[in-house]
Amino acid sequence: MKTEKEKMLAGEMYDAGDEELITRWHLAKKLMKEYNQADTTDKKLLDKILDQLIGSRGKNVWISAPFFVDYGDNIHIGDNCEINMNCVFLDCNNITIGNNSGIGPNVQIYAVTHPVKPRERLSYNDGDNDAPSFWKASTAPVTIGSNVWIGGGAVILPGVTIGDNSTIGAGSVVTKSIPANCLAAGNPCKVIKQLE
Repeated sequence: MKTEKEKMLAGEMYDAGDEELITRWHLAKKLMKEYNQADTTDKKLLDKILDQLIGSRGKNVWISAPFFVDYGDNIHIGDNCEINMNCVFLDCNNITIGNNSGIGPNVQIYAVTHPVKPRERLSYNDGDNDAPSFWKASTAPVTIGSNVWIGGGAVILPGVTIGDNSTIGAGSVVTKSIPANCLAAGNPCKVIKQLE
């Protein structure tokens, strides 16, 4: 039988109130707070916190505070990457960023979604006078290739892959995968031109 975390990472409906998941969620919030309040010149401390907060990272990764995550351990970042301030990574599934990529400020990456119909989305605690519980959710990974630039304020939805060497314009809402070697922008985000 699958654990709730295994269901979550498989893209199946899962219970976000599961003890393993909620324990990691609370730890991530503690580590986020420490990271966001740390002295930006204390590289040793920042590295120590990131080693506990995110799943993996390569060499020369810079993440500007504040930085917000759900669990953190489902985030995997390649070499020579910069993530600007005020980014939100809802990593209920894997968020993978390739080498030499940059994420602008206020970018939001969502690897989780909820059913659109309320009766499918809402769940209730049995013993608490039908008080609402966690919303039902499913997930899909987000993959950002190498040499990619995501402009500030972009929103990337679950299941999206952005190909190598592509640029996403500021403020874009990326609802579908974007191929390699192109400039894409808009809401919804669409390819504007191929890049040589």
